[in-house]
Amino acid sequence: MSLENYAIIESTLREGEQFVGADFNTADKIEIATALSEFGAEFIELTSPQASPQSREDCAIIANLGLKSKILTHIRCHKDDVAMALETGVDGLDIVIGTSSYLREFSHGKSIEQIIDLAADVLTWVRQQAPNIILRFSTEDSFRSGTADLLRVYLAIDSLGVVNRFGVADTVGVANPNKVFNFVSMLRKLTHADIEFHGHNDTGCAIANAYSALAAGATHIDTTVLGIGERNGITALEGFIARMYAYDRETVMRKYDLTQLRHLDEIVSRKVGIGIPFNHFVTGLTAFTHKAGIHAKAVLNNPETYEILNPADFGLTRYISIAHKLTGWNAIKDRAVQLGLDLSDDTLKDIAQHIKSIADHKRLTLDDVDLLLFRWAKQGAPDLEAA
Repeated sequence: MSLENYAIIESTLREGEQFVGADFNTADKIEIATALSEFGAEFIELTSPQASPQSREDCAIIANLGLKSKILTHIRCHKDDVAMALETGVDGLDIVIGTSSYLREFSHGKSIEQIIDLAADVLTWVRQQAPNIILRFSTEDSFRSGTADLLRVYLAIDSLGVVNRFGVADTVGVANPNKVFNFVSMLRKLTHADIEFHGHNDTGCAIANAYSALAAGATHIDTTVLGIGERNGITALEGFIARMYAYDRETVMRKYDLTQLRHLDEIVSRKVGIGIPFNHFVTGLTAFTHKAGIHAKAVLNNPETYEILNPADFGLTRYISIAHKLTGWNAIKDRAVQLGLDLSDDTLKDIAQHIKSIADHKRLTLDDVDLLLFRWAKQGAPDLEAA
């Protein structure tokens, strides 16, 4: 199992560039890469230098920033791509080729035998050119590829002893946690290199699939900030961190600066023109908001009753929502204390009922509740419409 020993390959500057709203310029990329390095991402993956002249220049710039993160670039299984990538000074190459029947027929047109021959030739050549480069070989659309075909490819490449890491890619989000666990377990038993999982979120399983991959022996997980990427994107960095924090808080806090997550989300959301979803993992507006009276009471007594994540570890705070008909008197009491008001429990219970009565007929705000509390403390019970 790799649940205590894993690395993030942060792909906002590669997979994330494929998001419909992404159009990062050089300054954007430097800002994002720097923030990812400060967060603690072990690897940052960049778009292939072959994509455009600017992509090539940006790859070289970021590779030479001296960041703490290792810099990788994602390229086709082609010597021209390799040669250009090596010129940029990146720390590693992420080489990929499609293996599903769809990609073999409608993309590159190669048979499994031709894929093996091409990959063996390119990967051996890479190792000769750059003995110390970090080298990954990945199949694309792995989970719509035949298992026998995949194993032929991986075992043939494994026998060469030239790659540091194998990639497994759920390119269309078709996999589920059981399927991921079973395949990665088999690959772990039969090969010797590290294993990377790249999972798309078309069917909502990306985070669960990433966790299953680690449980089965994978060592590296691809993520993007806010989960952006092609179509519905891939494993969200924040969601993956939340999942691993719930499993082993100490390891996650040792590896990463969790207080940087909100900052990362704000940077990327601004640059791609989307808001941070209200229910996003960790950083969403309501991630640590409690509303129901019974929840609020328990959270005020011990936050762990309804929180698996401690917002303070992420540099965030919880919020008890009280301006509604579901409110409870314990939450109202907590707000009164914050305002420096001395009200008896019986009075607070009356106030809670008063708020509920008003909220049945109109929308309230926290300012409305505060005004009501001050009036009650000064004048006693106001008229029903006083709020």
